[in-house]
Amino acid sequence: MNRDVTAFIPYNGFEHTSQTVDNLLESSVINKVVLIATDKTLTPIKNYELLYTTSFFSSKTVSLISENSDTEYTMILTQDDLIDFGQFALERFRDVTENTDAGLVYSDYYERKNGETVPHPVIDLQIGSLRDDFNFGHILFYKTEAIKKAVDNQQAFNSAGFYNLRLRVSQHYPIIRIPEFLYTSVESDLRKSGVKQFDYVDPKNREVQIEMEQAVTQHLKDIGAYLSPNFKQIDIDEEDFENEASVIIPVKNRVGTITDAVESVLKQKTNFKFNLIVVDNHSDDGTTEKLQEIAKRDSRLIHIIPERKDLGIGGCWNEAVHSKYCGKFSAQLDSDDIYADENTLQNIVEKFHEEKCAMVIGSYKITDFELNEIPPGLIDHKEWTPENGRNNALRINGLGAPRAFYTPLLRKIKIPNVSYGEDYAVGLALSRHYQIGRIYTSIYLCRRWEGNSDAALDINKTNHHNIYKDRIRTFEVLARQKLNRING
Repeated sequence: MNRDVTAFIPYNGFEHTSQTVDNLLESSVINKVVLIATDKTLTPIKNYELLYTTSFFSSKTVSLISENSDTEYTMILTQDDLIDFGQFALERFRDVTENTDAGLVYSDYYERKNGETVPHPVIDLQIGSLRDDFNFGHILFYKTEAIKKAVDNQQAFNSAGFYNLRLRVSQHYPIIRIPEFLYTSVESDLRKSGVKQFDYVDPKNREVQIEMEQAVTQHLKDIGAYLSPNFKQIDIDEEDFENEASVIIPVKNRVGTITDAVESVLKQKTNFKFNLIVVDNHSDDGTTEKLQEIAKRDSRLIHIIPERKDLGIGGCWNEAVHSKYCGKFSAQLDSDDIYADENTLQNIVEKFHEEKCAMVIGSYKITDFELNEIPPGLIDHKEWTPENGRNNALRINGLGAPRAFYTPLLRKIKIPNVSYGEDYAVGLALSRHYQIGRIYTSIYLCRRWEGNSDAALDINKTNHHNIYKDRIRTFEVLARQKLNRING
């Protein structure tokens, strides 16, 4: 069997790197191993070739890999962790790449955490898998010609080099996942999923995010899915509504939090008429009784119990939006969160009138149940720009909160009847034609507590969510490509 694979691995001077290299060289397909370091004081181990770069994930590193791989296949380890390869794992990578003519192949893997080995399945790539944090695992197995083709005329990035590489490769070659656990990695990032998901809004990562946006924008242009900043205008006075705004809260079994959420709405101070529509999805823990009690003393609370028993959060939203009680603007509030102060609804509606937009998205703070701010704190999505926000929205994994919509458009689009990603789907669909307004000050408090949503998801739930959001992005990429074809 030919030794037709060159392996590149990051090197930081750790002792385990030597073991990883030894594990690699046990394979019959590895031709050579090249270390890549960002610290020029480091010296090679066992006389292996050592290259220096400014940032491991830079375009310079991609170019170095291209220049120093003269074999048919190139394997890149993306993290300096100890890697233990499974039986004939590298041969499996090589054979699948050869037989399918894939540009990039990746696989499921095991990770060893605190002495315990657990499976870490990854998910299949699709056209909408545009997140820069898409998890390929620790091993990227490329056809070398795919790298060399992608390097031609590539943009210069300090941090988005690998991201740009796989986007460019995907334009010309299949990218394939092997649904087999081919290796074991010692996990070094032990943060919960609910913490990791906000990495992209960390201010210290702002320059990185600008590069990622530049890469995805060029990719969308290359595949015909880019939208220029030309928007349809809406006439927000074209229909008459009894209420200017309705706050919508879907709820099921939140007896401990629903009162706080409702009261934060009812204390809103506005210069217009509004109501609150709570869609009670057949609660059986006392939530229904609490809502009935509040509704008796405040007629602004519309308590709806739907006839259907198959509704997710999106379906509950549809119940409210299509009811006769819904106002001109539909504003979101989750049943375990609260508005930051009594001016939230006024600020949202004013933004609609100022910008004549189809949707308004605010900013929020992450707090504990006692409203103490906790990391990452303020989530303001300042990566959004009016000119390119709707293109960059295909890269990031959410648009922010609280969300509010122009009701007539929401009634036309319909909200997917799911309980995760339904708001993102609507936001992408609206942004295809209309401008989205932003509020960058905190108007919403998102309370993290042991019983709620996505504070700490297991890998299977995380994968399920990511598959769905990638599918939403796939729908949107295809829709935008079609729109561009129609518009010439």
